[in-house]
Amino acid sequence: MKLRALADALRSIVGRAGVIDEPARLLPYESDALALFQTRPALVCLPRDTQETARSLRLFHQEGIPVIPRGAGTGLAGGATPVEGGVVLSTARMRDILEVNAEDRYARVQAGVVNVDLTGLCARHGLLYAPDPSSQMACTIGGNVANNSGGPHCFKYGATTRHVLGLVIVTAEGEVLDLSEPLVDPAGYDLVGLFVGSEGTFGIATEVTVRLVPKPPVVEVLLALFTSLEDACDSVSEIIAARLEPAALEILDKLTIEAVEASVYAAGYPREAEAVLLVELEGSEVEVAGSARDVLAILERHRPIEVRRARDAEARRKLWAGRKGAFGAMGRIAPDLYVADAVVPRTKLRELVLCAVEICRARNLRLANVFHAGDGNLHPNICYDRRDADEVKSVLEAGHLILEACVKAGGSLTGEHGVGLEKLAEMELLFTPADLHAFCRVRDAWDPERHMNPGKLVPMRACMEIRQAPIGAPATHAPIPAAANVAKGARP
Repeated sequence: MKLRALADALRSIVGRAGVIDEPARLLPYESDALALFQTRPALVCLPRDTQETARSLRLFHQEGIPVIPRGAGTGLAGGATPVEGGVVLSTARMRDILEVNAEDRYARVQAGVVNVDLTGLCARHGLLYAPDPSSQMACTIGGNVANNSGGPHCFKYGATTRHVLGLVIVTAEGEVLDLSEPLVDPAGYDLVGLFVGSEGTFGIATEVTVRLVPKPPVVEVLLALFTSLEDACDSVSEIIAARLEPAALEILDKLTIEAVEASVYAAGYPREAEAVLLVELEGSEVEVAGSARDVLAILERHRPIEVRRARDAEARRKLWAGRKGAFGAMGRIAPDLYVADAVVPRTKLRELVLCAVEICRARNLRLANVFHAGDGNLHPNICYDRRDADEVKSVLEAGHLILEACVKAGGSLTGEHGVGLEKLAEMELLFTPADLHAFCRVRDAWDPERHMNPGKLVPMRACMEIRQAPIGAPATHAPIPAAANVAKGARP
């Protein structure tokens, strides 16, 4: 089917507002927040609900067209980067909150609902949706499901997968799979758990049922200022070792502080500090008072310049605005930002943070560290200019070496951003060929023709190898998307 005929057929399903095919309007869809890899899609489809999504996917399946699911485009691993000739299917128009059940503590929402909007609506019931990515003001629940997103408060509450009770999924063939009813102990395989974190390679979630938790009665934030990043890291390790359970533990280094304080996100972090540690405590009055006493004692042993305390809602909001606006503030340092995402044992925070610093220093790259310290989830942010080919090569090399060091230390490749295009090559650092083959078999069970987000999550070589010895009916070889070649070829 010709592109114009395809666009016309789509308009009959989703309406004129649901199709974008003008070249200028396609530009924002060339990449997600990892702008290093860019491919313009053939067109963009924006259905309003499950049925429109199903009809659209049936059309794409019939025509053999690759489909790239996209939420708000805030992903940092290239998971929503199109492939040549592919179609982006965006959930941006699926913005309805279908139900908030305060008694049973769950909500049903369409996939395009913005994370912070759900949180705001639940607040009137004394409830909250706990996972809160730093991009909370823009990211969508469907995108959070695709990447199993984390956030500052996932130290206490866990990542997205712990809060998803049910899904309505549309498969590559356009079949609607309703797994939406929240059951205490569902029978059979946990398909919902399997789908969360699949990065759009199994299908598209159009509706999500999420768990809600009570808002804590008392919340206090401690801001500890340190003369060294090492002292901040060691404080976190000791807090964990003492079996204390803050709601969040976040660290920002000096370069990050400077960027934040020069931006609209300025939170009053003193520029003379080499690092700041945010510790959020919550619970009853007695619980918060006891936890604060214990945490303060640990902080004092690591010689902070000062420890500030904030209970007032506005004061706490300002401190968190600085943390959550950190990535946006980095534009004051360089035009581009490579945000690495790895998890390490918390006892090795100091070691791996310093390792990242040395890797970047050896390549004359500017590094800003801001990370979910409580989870051991590091985010070394490498500032660069993608117009400089040599600098891009150095950034990719540094990113690979940082991930390699984290895996060797007993860590993982991603804590919340996903694999996407960015970490395809590094998957072979963490998984054996047998592991990757198993991933490919699962993927084939959901999408045997691999039209859904091709070239993401699993190295294409592993999937091609499994195609050569298929189980059951023979399958044709899937083409290797151009963007995936770029991503693998760019690695050392």
